[in-house]
Amino acid sequence: MSPTLTAYGALFLAILCEIAATSTLPRTQEFTRLWPSVLVVICLSAAVYLLTLALRVLPLGVAYAVWSGVGITLTAILGLVLYGQRLDVAAVAGITLIVAGCVIMQAFSSVGH
Repeated sequence: MSPTLTAYGALFLAILCEIAATSTLPRTQEFTRLWPSVLVVICLSAAVYLLTLALRVLPLGVAYAVWSGVGITLTAILGLVLYGQRLDVAAVAGITLIVAGCVIMQAFSSVGH
């Protein structure tokens, strides 16, 4: 398997761990509930570790942009699905611009390829 593919795999798993942690945060009730709090700490630790694995190959700016862009988007969707949190037009436009920026960077930038 190519190092780049492995790095993107680690980045994908880092994103999933970060999303799991972030979407669990409301259930911690400000870290007063033990098991949701433990899950958040474990998932965030795994996310950062997996991000470091991706950084063996991917430039920091590229990896972090993808991580945060995809994380923001999927976390907003989970906020809607799990907690009924709605986004206004400005929030949707902002998220769309973030995703567009990640797509443009991946499609047209020579950084990280």
